[in-house]
Amino acid sequence: MRLRISHSTTYRYEPAATGAIQIIRMTPGSHDGQYVAEWQIDVSTDSRLDMHEDAFGNVTHVITHDALEELTITAEGLVETHDTGGVLKGADERFPPGFFLRQTPLTAANAAMATIVRDLRAESEADVLGFLHTLMTQIYEHMTFDESPTHSGTSAAEAFGLRRGVCQDYAHIFIACARAGGIPARFVSGHFLRSDGAVHQEAGHAWVEAYIPDLGWVGFDAANCICTTDAHVRVALGLDYLGAAPVRGTRYGGGQETLTVKVKVEQVGRGGPSQSQSQSQSQRQS
Repeated sequence: MRLRISHSTTYRYEPAATGAIQIIRMTPGSHDGQYVAEWQIDVSTDSRLDMHEDAFGNVTHVITHDALEELTITAEGLVETHDTGGVLKGADERFPPGFFLRQTPLTAANAAMATIVRDLRAESEADVLGFLHTLMTQIYEHMTFDESPTHSGTSAAEAFGLRRGVCQDYAHIFIACARAGGIPARFVSGHFLRSDGAVHQEAGHAWVEAYIPDLGWVGFDAANCICTTDAHVRVALGLDYLGAAPVRGTRYGGGQETLTVKVKVEQVGRGGPSQSQSQSQSQRQS
């Protein structure tokens, strides 16, 4: 599958900010099942742009700005994908699987989640893959996709209690439960080509990779209750959202900040009409 992707983030400051530093993880890498044919990052203002790889191997750009009223960061390109049955192959691994058993404030399981994990683990016995599939189904059935009640700092336990959230929350809950069951799991940010529009997602997408002995890392998209396919484009990974967020940063001075995100994912090339996903998000922060 050939996917054309455009992901833009615009910040507006009123009054102007005196300076800002942004860390962006918006560049996918190539591995078996995913080949980045074209990719570029554009910044709307004169700024310093430094590229490196972070501890997880994510391609990371650090953008430093002086005074500004508006800033747009755009990542776009063409990615070719092939279905690997959800199994990640050919990716550079910086840490052993056990590293991804580490809990974070966003991925700590509460008592109710731990009880579910204990019961499911007892039922599945040594079948790790079966446990993870059942866990994904339980999360999908427990949660209702809703953009309103959660935000980037909402923990897995909070979202689980609300029974509502977005793909980030589904991923955090899955990670918390998997780690509570002794299974390494990590957060993945990226993009998803969606044809039916049944699940409305703003901005990019998020899912989980869990480690299964003798199989490796397997992708689980709990928000859609599927393992990852050639419709998924993997961009960054981390222990939780904070380590894989498309954009994180800080500003100096200025007043109200308005953030607008627009994402478009489109299938291109041979084999019939294109499919597209066009999304936008606006939120106001003070």
